[in-house]
Amino acid sequence: MNFISIQNIDSLDKWVKQALKIKKNPLKNKKLGKNKTLVMLFFNASLRTRLSTQKAALNLGMNVMVMNFGSEGWTLEYEDGAIMNQGASEHIKEAAAVVSQYADIIAIRAFAGLVDKEKDNAEMVISGFLKHATVPIVNMESATGHPMQSLADAITMAEHKTEHRPKVVLTWAPHPRALPQAVPNSFVEMMQKQTEMDFVITHPKGYELNPEITKDSKIEYDQNKAFENADFIYAKNWSNYKEYGQITNSDPNWTVTADKMKLTNNAKFMHCLPVRRNVIVTDEVIDSENSIVIEQANNRTYSAQLVLQTILENVK
Repeated sequence: MNFISIQNIDSLDKWVKQALKIKKNPLKNKKLGKNKTLVMLFFNASLRTRLSTQKAALNLGMNVMVMNFGSEGWTLEYEDGAIMNQGASEHIKEAAAVVSQYADIIAIRAFAGLVDKEKDNAEMVISGFLKHATVPIVNMESATGHPMQSLADAITMAEHKTEHRPKVVLTWAPHPRALPQAVPNSFVEMMQKQTEMDFVITHPKGYELNPEITKDSKIEYDQNKAFENADFIYAKNWSNYKEYGQITNSDPNWTVTADKMKLTNNAKFMHCLPVRRNVIVTDEVIDSENSIVIEQANNRTYSAQLVLQTILENVK
């Protein structure tokens, strides 16, 4: 069993309930991972993902090994039939096979390059390990998705569920750097599994995400209109998908402010972190009692623990 996408979740409601049970007693299955090893491979920087996934593995009694490819590993070649007389020192065929001998589960974090859309959509790193590794693979954020984050988001919203049918808004916000679409992609996929919620995506015209992912999700180009009567506001920047990887809009009017939050139904504010204060969201909003970003970060442990536990239970 691999965990690569939100689509690997058969029943989101069931998974969220299981995660909440784990949260109440995180050491219950401490023996499940005895003598099992999680190898975590980071091709990009991390704070929450690394620490939460490592803590989740420790809660299950697993051994954990961590490697940062940017500073510690050989540059990998992914193309079959490549003549390796340039920069890459090792082929994914050998690397994945070798790491598999040391691991019972391999977890990988590898961002989009934001230069070649086709290459990013092909998920070169994750796909290479899926093809050549002999143990389960976990996606700790890839070029196009961040499913463990979105599972944590679902857990967090369940803990703050409203008595009425909630309205959830994913809003684009400005950022000085070009960021991938991975987090919003997985959030959209997760929300499409939420049958008891109304979901709206709001962003400037031209900033549409991959239509194969958004499908028939509602899009509102007027941020203020989208915010009206919302119960959850999830802010996130992403670079242009059509003009791939480009920043074609940095309008500060899209920053989430206290005045905009007044349009909502006393909404909870969400963000995956790290966040650029007073760019994505003002201090007044993120420091308010309605901000649940720290709770989101805490739930990363339980989303990761559920994923690892499910794999361990299904692997002989």
